Amino acid sequence: MFLAVLFWVITSAIQNNATIHIIFPPIRLYSIRHTSQLFRWLSSAIVISIRFPFIVKEDGVKNRDQKVSRRDFIKMLSAVGTGALLASCGGKKILSTPQAAPIIPTATRMPTAAAQGQAVENELQEAVGEPTSPPTGGQAYLSVARGTDPAALTMAALAALGGIERFVKRGYNVIIKPNICTDYYSYEYGATTNPTVIATLVQLCQGAGAGRVRVMDMPFGGSPQSAYAKSGIADAVESVGGEMEIMNRHKFVEAEIPDGLDIKKWDFYKEILDADLVIDVPIAKDHGTTRLSLGAKNMLGVITNPGGIHANIHQRIADLTSLVRPKLTVVDAIRTLMSNGPTGGNLDDVRMTNTIIASHDIVAADAYATTLFGMQPQDIGFIQACAAMGLGTMDLNAIQIEEVNV
Repeated sequence: MFLAVLFWVITSAIQNNATIHIIFPPIRLYSIRHTSQLFRWLSSAIVISIRFPFIVKEDGVKNRDQKVSRRDFIKMLSAVGTGALLASCGGKKILSTPQAAPIIPTATRMPTAAAQGQAVENELQEAVGEPTSPPTGGQAYLSVARGTDPAALTMAALAALGGIERFVKRGYNVIIKPNICTDYYSYEYGATTNPTVIATLVQLCQGAGAGRVRVMDMPFGGSPQSAYAKSGIADAVESVGGEMEIMNRHKFVEAEIPDGLDIKKWDFYKEILDADLVIDVPIAKDHGTTRLSLGAKNMLGVITNPGGIHANIHQRIADLTSLVRPKLTVVDAIRTLMSNGPTGGNLDDVRMTNTIIASHDIVAADAYATTLFGMQPQDIGFIQACAAMGLGTMDLNAIQIEEVNV
């Protein structure tokens, strides 16, 4: 079937006088021992681009060569019934698919009557990114799960939002962005995201049919390889068939930030901008400059020169967030670094909070996380800046919050 698809692509390109490029990554052919391995390599590793010649519209205006991206190509294949093939071959083997943990509702906070309509509508105006649609039916706007099992907490928090299927569609290119800031300490020190939370999200995405699931960050201390290993995230992700990606410095591109108030362009990791879904998974922790490091602050790991953001840092964090717009934010507050952040180094500074916060609204997720530190959303400058730009709401009284014990 794959060869038939490939034949269709080549034939279509020829019929449209297009130029087609097919690139196969290097591989040791003797390492392929099964047909399934060959098909997985062909379908998930091929990079295809198609360039169409000048096309004359009805109004007589010529279009220059139009390049079909890999994402558009996959969508094109889906239209002719091949999406299922790509989805089934595109990812690594799933060792097991987590099942939703039993959820014991403890409280559901409903928005006040006055805030329910206008407040959220005003603050959630559409920006450059494509934020996930607000919840419908019984879906919570924001969920808070408490317990001692990180995997069960993650699944329960997502279930309260309507399940991972609300965010992941079959064939999606998903990038999970944890906080892996340094290679100084293991995750027990509360500076890096919990490995089990990340691995659980990988499995959930795979189970929902994602075509590819990658985990990545740009550490500022140590090499990516050593930081990935020290955090425990590399082993956890690879154990469930996920993919750790070293962010290649050659893949950073200058991107316009149309809604930026202080910065109008910056170099972003192109894979982040091209992904169908970015899941932001910060760890809630103290920070010497911004007071707290949360979801929006985690966006500094997808750009070059993060030090340049520190001038007017709160507004610039909001500007970065306006372009990336993660469609799902999962705040890891299992171990919270209460002081001496962002790197920590003393277990006495870590509190076992045993909480996961999740929402489609990065501002709301960050706003709730402030309460774990005895603060309010307005105490954190980048939360205020994000809310002022319409990237989400920090008014916790205006949204439905579902709190569950697991």
